[in-house]
Amino acid sequence: MTWWVALSGGVALLLLLLTLGFPLFVAFLILNVSGVFLRFGTAGFGLFANSIYSTATTGALTAVPLFIAMGEIMFRSGAMEVLFDSLDRLVGKIRGRQYVVCILLSAILGALSGAAMAVAGLLGRSLFPAMRKRGYDTQFSAGTILAGASLDPIIPPSVLAILIATIADVSIGKMLIAGIIPGLVLTVIFLVYVLVRVRLNPKLAPDLAVDIADRKTGGSALLALAKMLPSLLVFFMVMGLIMLGIATPTEAAATGVFGALLLAAIYRRLNIRMIIDAFFTAATVASLLLIIMCTAVMFSQLLTITGAASSLGSLVVGLSLPAAIMLFLMLAVPFVLFMFLDQIALMLVLAPIYQPIIKIYGFDDLWFWTLFLIVATVGGLTPPFGYVLFALKSAAPDVPLEVIYRASWPFVWIIVAGLVVFAVFPDLITFLPRLSGPH
Repeated sequence: MTWWVALSGGVALLLLLLTLGFPLFVAFLILNVSGVFLRFGTAGFGLFANSIYSTATTGALTAVPLFIAMGEIMFRSGAMEVLFDSLDRLVGKIRGRQYVVCILLSAILGALSGAAMAVAGLLGRSLFPAMRKRGYDTQFSAGTILAGASLDPIIPPSVLAILIATIADVSIGKMLIAGIIPGLVLTVIFLVYVLVRVRLNPKLAPDLAVDIADRKTGGSALLALAKMLPSLLVFFMVMGLIMLGIATPTEAAATGVFGALLLAAIYRRLNIRMIIDAFFTAATVASLLLIIMCTAVMFSQLLTITGAASSLGSLVVGLSLPAAIMLFLMLAVPFVLFMFLDQIALMLVLAPIYQPIIKIYGFDDLWFWTLFLIVATVGGLTPPFGYVLFALKSAAPDVPLEVIYRASWPFVWIIVAGLVVFAVFPDLITFLPRLSGPH
């Protein structure tokens, strides 16, 4: 069997299984078992078992359930209410202030959890109804929530970044740190866009007097900052320790869980039921991700065994395309496919295919995979099947899906513009990881 038949046939089978509604790990499992059997017969099942075992016992993946648990505890600790009230005070008296609060709150929650769907659902249930009640434009409010939630897989800690780093064999610590500046840059661009839109079209936001009439917080800006410090301390306990080289990502994640428990105790939300619920959710989600990772790594090994990866690299060399065009194609393909296919599935399929191409063109691994992560993030925001869109829809069922679709597009193109900036100026991605030293 030639390499291109193996590659195209395997990808076609995977897409067919996903289209038929098979769970992602089941689709990968069927593909892997079929591929091993066709290549080696029953003797190859030992290889299959060893691959699963080696992936499942990878120490770096321990950070995944820990980060998920940290986010679950943070959401249940009451931190979101405290952060919202504090930001509500700090933003001050500007028209469209709830849009600003929404984006800032999303960025902070992203730094504490990294789960875009969770943030979109949480804000859709809590902040979105309040914004509409105050007279904020429904479509633009939905757009700011979607935009803010889209930051969460980029701003560390990010489970998606850990998965990409693991399968692409990139330092997890550096991959997490690489998302800090892009996340902050996109946050600033979102804020500027929102304020300009409100300035050009004041009807998007209510009169300032109406907007601040029912503010929940009182006191000074200094008091508001003081209330935010415990949550920001948890972020430092995670990313600060990684950046300073004091802890590995797994150790920092464990420290973050401890910090989240302390935060829940400070806000008087710590109890056995909350801990059980948080850990149960983390175990469930992490187990599914781990199974997917095990089957995806085996798919990567099959590509190597069949010679598809090396042959594809030789084909790319023969094309002699300029590096800029190749980079554009490698990012454009997932950008389009993410509109229709599961983000994690496509990411895990493309990663082993892209690896030899990255080496041939000499792209910086960290820089390229961070760009790829941003493209995957856009996929969650892009109609018709972006998962963040459906998370908001489930939280606000009375809002038509067409409105949510229209709300997302301006922010999709803003992220694309940011992607171009990060591609042209790679130091925006690689600067902080270089400073952080080895991980």
